[in-house]
Amino acid sequence: MTKNQILIYDTTLRDGTQGEQTNFSAEEKLRIAKRLDEAHFHYIEGGWPGSNPKDMRFFEMAKVVKFKNSRLTAFGSTRRPHTKPQACPNLKALVKAGTPACALVGKSWDLHVTEILKTDLDENLAMITDSIEYLKSMGKEVLFDAEHFFDGYKNNPRYTTKVVKTALAAGADVIVLCDTNGGSMPHEISAIVQKIASSFPLNIAGIHTHNDCGMAVANSIAAVQEGVKMVQGTINGYGERCGNADLISVVANLQLKMGKQCLPLESIRQLTNLSHYVSDVANAPPLNARPFVGRSAFAHKGGVHVSAVVKNSMAYEHIEPELVGNHRRVLVSDLAGKSNVEYKAKELGINLAKNDAMSKKIVHEVKLMEDRGFQFDSADGSLSVLIKKAIGEFVEPFTLESFNVVTSRSENTPCLSQATIKISVDGEEELTAAEGNGPVNALDHALRKALTKFYPQIGEMHLVDFKVRTLEGSEGTAASVRVLLDSTDGEDVWSTIGVSENIIEASWQALVDSIEYKLSKDKMNGK
Repeated sequence: MTKNQILIYDTTLRDGTQGEQTNFSAEEKLRIAKRLDEAHFHYIEGGWPGSNPKDMRFFEMAKVVKFKNSRLTAFGSTRRPHTKPQACPNLKALVKAGTPACALVGKSWDLHVTEILKTDLDENLAMITDSIEYLKSMGKEVLFDAEHFFDGYKNNPRYTTKVVKTALAAGADVIVLCDTNGGSMPHEISAIVQKIASSFPLNIAGIHTHNDCGMAVANSIAAVQEGVKMVQGTINGYGERCGNADLISVVANLQLKMGKQCLPLESIRQLTNLSHYVSDVANAPPLNARPFVGRSAFAHKGGVHVSAVVKNSMAYEHIEPELVGNHRRVLVSDLAGKSNVEYKAKELGINLAKNDAMSKKIVHEVKLMEDRGFQFDSADGSLSVLIKKAIGEFVEPFTLESFNVVTSRSENTPCLSQATIKISVDGEEELTAAEGNGPVNALDHALRKALTKFYPQIGEMHLVDFKVRTLEGSEGTAASVRVLLDSTDGEDVWSTIGVSENIIEASWQALVDSIEYKLSKDKMNGK
């Protein structure tokens, strides 16, 4: 291991699943493990085989998988008090898991030994010794997780140091210092690591932090600065209570900011993809504001900011977003200036031809509409249509003559909606009707049914999301609503928006923008 090498130990599949509403099946855990192996993570902690059938099944499935870059690790605790290690079910489960490495957690805070385990301090040391020696005799690499190390050191440094020395003497390959309660500050981490360095070499030390004070990443980096060579954490910071150290931020900071070697450069460029992949498997929406990889991490809304970024991205971006697989986004809103509009128009493939007057006109229109409740930073489709209409590059593909939506329900049948619509295209009228499981769904079906005769490509598109938000709750059911639609044609996904006191009217606006965007896009692409 080189001087700047930092080992990355992922515990998403074990500690990460202890987070509220975070759960993976054995099959999902295996998918994530393979993805982490592709990213060259050094260790992947798969779970606690002695605690549940699912984790044991994961390890059985993993036995037939060849991990090329990572060491699969099984997690468990020291033997039970006054039990021989070879008779301890937990240790036997660790051996049965068949992994090359085992992470063994033991108590290093005397409070936990006497009040939680209800045993004596010497027996805890014997439990540590016996368990490590047993696993080493089975040919395992053993990482000893000194649970509550920092709290223990603050309260009884002599005993906590004795725990660490005991684990090392028993043959532990790595000593992991744990801030289990997540209550330590970076300066405390630094000071304690400096003190413990006289007891064992830090090149075999790891750090495991929790985020209860929002300090998990900072505490991990503080430990590395003192010489610790392994960082444990989870993807996206998933974990119990407030979570664990987010390895995405840890790796990005260590490698891009501090010159440490964590993962290959190609893996660093895949951090955004990895973060989103695990979010998707966890069925947890990605956090837009997540550092480095969030959708908003390099999003610029203020006009002054955008003007500066266009001239030099360093003005408001601490790194190039592409380094972590992310990309810059410019938002258009009531805070926008003409720089926002010009940048966004270029991004949408619209040529404003350096027309300052037109850019200012569009900014003015955006601000007026945002005052009414529109939100264009989340509706690129509607913004594209607005800009094209403003510069005269848009021809209305159809004209609405009328529509009518009726919803009915009888005692023994569910609600059913019917929509009738009349449109005209180049003077030719079309009258159609359709049913749906709601008024918006029926209106969508009827509109697309009417237009397909004139624009067959409409059949390629469909709605993928429909969101409604009340803009001013004090008005109750009479309040204005904002409707956001996400649509796709299999090649592209776009968002459109509508605002009205009437939810059907707001939905209609968003529906029309969605179809107009699709037709305009196809025309621009020569379809």
